[in-house]
Amino acid sequence: MFKNKVKQSIDPSTTDTLIGEGSCFEGNLTSQATIRIEGQMKGDIQCEGDVIIGENGDVHSNIRARNLIVAGKLTGDAHAAELLKITSKGQIFGNVRCKSIVIEEGGTFSGSSDMAALGTDVSSQISQDTPVVSNPEQQAAGL
Repeated sequence: MFKNKVKQSIDPSTTDTLIGEGSCFEGNLTSQATIRIEGQMKGDIQCEGDVIIGENGDVHSNIRARNLIVAGKLTGDAHAAELLKITSKGQIFGNVRCKSIVIEEGGTFSGSSDMAALGTDVSSQISQDTPVVSNPEQQAAGL
């Protein structure tokens, strides 16, 4: 009866996991497709697709995803292989690493960001001969 089941590949662009408004989830979550969170979540997220935190979403998590869109609140570190977007009502309190970042006017980001390509050692991009300038005004003046 179950022997002829053909395993289909999952499209990372389709949403297959929804944590709805009024729902609470605690634990780690792994998905091959997109995850949308409108409720509360506490636990780490590993996602091959996108993670979308809706305006009512409140997430305490470290997140790894292809793209991350935050319209609600994220407390924790985020790694987006491509795009990290904070909407006008979105809030991130934690460190981010991504290829590109968009913060709409009104969006909140408190933490540090690393825009290096994932998998790249940032320290190797800095030459030993690169001068350290402690005063930005001196740097702008070419001193």
